[in-house]
Amino acid sequence: MAFMEKPPAGKVLLDDTVPLTAAIEASQSLQSHTEYIIRVQRGISVENSWQIVRRYSDFDLLNNSLQIAGLSLPLPPKKLIGNMDREFIAERQKGLQNYLNVITTNHILSNCELVKKFLDPNNYSANYTEIALQQVSMFFRSEPKWEVVEPLKDIGWRIRKKYFLMKIKNQPKERLVLSWADLGPDKYLSDKDFQCLIKLLPSCLHPYIYRVTFATANESSALLIRMFNEKGTLKDLIYKSKPKDPFLKKYCNPKKIQGLELQQIKTYGRQILEVLKFLHDKGFPYGHLHASNVMLDGDTCRLLDLENSLLGLPSFYRSYFSQFRKINTLESVDVHCFGHLLYEMTYGRPPDSVPVDSFPPAPSMAVVAVLESTLSCEACKNGMPTVSRLLQMPLFSDVLLTTSEKPQFKIPTKLKEALRIAKECIEKRLIEEQKQIHQHRRLTRAQSHHGSEEERKKRKILARKKSKRSALENSEEHSAKYNNSNNSGSGASSPLTSPSSPTPPSTSAALGLSERCKERDICITSTSSTSTTTSSSLASCEHRGTCPALVSGCEWREPRGLAQLYPEFPKRNFEESQNL
Repeated sequence: MAFMEKPPAGKVLLDDTVPLTAAIEASQSLQSHTEYIIRVQRGISVENSWQIVRRYSDFDLLNNSLQIAGLSLPLPPKKLIGNMDREFIAERQKGLQNYLNVITTNHILSNCELVKKFLDPNNYSANYTEIALQQVSMFFRSEPKWEVVEPLKDIGWRIRKKYFLMKIKNQPKERLVLSWADLGPDKYLSDKDFQCLIKLLPSCLHPYIYRVTFATANESSALLIRMFNEKGTLKDLIYKSKPKDPFLKKYCNPKKIQGLELQQIKTYGRQILEVLKFLHDKGFPYGHLHASNVMLDGDTCRLLDLENSLLGLPSFYRSYFSQFRKINTLESVDVHCFGHLLYEMTYGRPPDSVPVDSFPPAPSMAVVAVLESTLSCEACKNGMPTVSRLLQMPLFSDVLLTTSEKPQFKIPTKLKEALRIAKECIEKRLIEEQKQIHQHRRLTRAQSHHGSEEERKKRKILARKKSKRSALENSEEHSAKYNNSNNSGSGASSPLTSPSSPTPPSTSAALGLSERCKERDICITSTSSTSTTTSSSLASCEHRGTCPALVSGCEWREPRGLAQLYPEFPKRNFEESQNL
């Protein structure tokens, strides 16, 4: 694709800083080898996942390529005999899963091109060095005074940003660095405004900004040239590394961990904060502060890569601050990134995790105060201080800066408005991403709590109690229904009478048996059958004592008929009731 050619329509702009996770789902044994089926996921969305198939030899090849980092990675050893046994394959699968966990949780390794191509070959199959070289060659056709000396392979961490060592033909001893970068997901400027702002960068003059010699852009990428600095960046000073070495070799496993002197920390920190305040006052978004973006020129720090925010490239520390919803503006992002930088200057290494619970001993408590305000749990939860507030803190307030260079950076009003809108869009995408991560974290925490052993025991106990309560309620309901049925279907009916005899009272009433026996649950029950004409019968219990409920002179007998109890009851009525 020619340098001034537009990118294809519908081009997908990936955020390369979104972490990838990998889980081995299964293994399948073929004739001579075993293949491992791996599920890879980008970010928190389960829908954004895919399967890859890898052999042990693929893992071994990746591991050999990563040896440049100087890390001892836990790849399971080779085995020539018995490597098809089921038990061995299961054990090797566990070891390979542990290996994947290590490389995907290491901040530098997880962002390198080797790991991305291994886990996501569809999106990272292109040769970006070759693409950049083609773009640069097209540029040189219109600018013949420049000449490429050599590519500076992998000196940076970005996959889609490449560097070349340059020279001017009429000044062969002078060395320059050309950087080429593709567009990123946060590019919200129009093509016209984007190209105008890129071309404005060489006019930016500030004592703490590394000057751009030449800059140009098209609709899909940008190309900038700066002077090459043999001393390298602030990160090279901290890690005692050579600027031309690959990024993995320089910073993954430093040989010697040693922080800077207190005066260096104070001076460099004050200079960096001053240039951040200058850019914020101008309305120019930055958001890309880290030690590799600070060029060291003697005792002066100069900021690099102002074009990154215009290109829409994601920040080096995005996977950190996207976890905290209070870090939602570009100024708060810069302040948080400054905390990372200050930690590296103080201790000679990055923090193991963020937020930081406790800080090791520092050269001054004033350093710890600034670190706590930017990296502690409280700061990440409640929000960052402003750049102006950091400048007023004791660590930097007494630093005297001596410079005669006057800052200059004129941005037309129309472009300032375009920058403001682009800045709002960048912050809006960050806020939306933080919201999704927060919801996912809450859901994961709830599922983890719900599936814990303690919760399962609680649910079992509650289920048993609920079952007992339900059984008791059902029993009571059944008993109530049974009693209601008996009450509605029973009761004494008027006995048959003759015109010549008076109507006798009910049997239980005549005997005074309406009261219950206090010594037994039930002494007398009266049953009657419902019919057109009914009669009462009397039953007794086994109780042989005198019931206080009986009338005077009555005692218990075996069941007897009405004629025996009522001598005066007409015989005809008794016989008729028996027939009924």
